Amino acid sequence: MLPILLTLSALAMPVIAWFSQQGTFGPDNKTLSDQYPTLIVADGYAFSIWGVIFLLDLLMALWTLRGREPANPALAAIRHRCLLLTTVGFALTASWMVVFAQQWFWVALGIMWGALACLLWALMLVAHARPQGAAAWLTLLPLGLHAGWLSMAAFLNTAQVIVAQQLLPTVDQLPWTLVLWALAALLLLVAIARLHQPMTGWQALGYVFSAVWGLVGVYVKQSRGELPGAQTSAWIALALAVVLVAQTVWLRVRGGRPPRGQEDGLMSYRPH
Repeated sequence: MLPILLTLSALAMPVIAWFSQQGTFGPDNKTLSDQYPTLIVADGYAFSIWGVIFLLDLLMALWTLRGREPANPALAAIRHRCLLLTTVGFALTASWMVVFAQQWFWVALGIMWGALACLLWALMLVAHARPQGAAAWLTLLPLGLHAGWLSMAAFLNTAQVIVAQQLLPTVDQLPWTLVLWALAALLLLVAIARLHQPMTGWQALGYVFSAVWGLVGVYVKQSRGELPGAQTSAWIALALAVVLVAQTVWLRVRGGRPPRGQEDGLMSYRPH
C-alpha cells in the first residue's frame, strides 16, 4: 500500500506545481518572493532544479513498486519507516505550494520544515542500508537532491515569513540574516558529516550538489541585489558553498569507501 501512496504523492508534486504556476491557488512563488524580498532568496534559474527533483522522485516511487517486504522483520520495519517518511515528505512538499500561494505563511513554514525533517530522516535511513548499483541511483540521489534543496528552502521560507509578518526589520535585514546563515551552515555541515559514513559512490552526493546549487543561486541573486547587506549575504553564500565542497572532498578522502551493502537497499528490497 505504501509504495502506491508514495507514487501518488510523487505524481502530486509536479501536477500541483503546474497548477500553482498558472495561478490556480493564488499568486505564484515568484510573485510572492518579489513581494517579500530577503537576503537569502536565490536567483530564478536555481528553482529549475525542482523539475529534476520531481522527475527523479517519481522514478524512485516507481522503483519501489517492484519491491517486496524483506523477510527480516527488522529490515521490514526500517523499509516501512523509510517509505512512510518519504511519502509524508512528498505530500508536505505538494501541500506547501497550495498553502504558500494562499499566503498562510505560518502554516507553510511548518509544512516546509516538516517536509525537510521527513526527507532528511528518510535519506539517512536509506543511506545506512548502503544500496548499490541502480538502487543507489534511484533512492539516494532523489532523496539527496530533495532534502538538500529543502535544507536551503526552509531558511528562505523562514526569512520570507519574517519579512511578510514584519517580525524583524525589513530594510536592514543583515543582522538577523546572519543568524539564519549561521543556522543554515550548522544544519548543512552536520547533515553532510552524518551522511558521509554510510554513503557510497558519487551518486550519493545529491544532497551536497543540491545545497551548493542553491547557495550559488543565492550568490547570483544577491550579488546584484539592492537591499542593504545584499553583497555581504552573497559572499557568505559563496563561501559556504566552497566550505561544503571542501568538507565533502575531505571526508571522502579521509574516510575512503564504506563496506558494500545490500544490492537493492531498503526502498526496493527483493529477495534473491
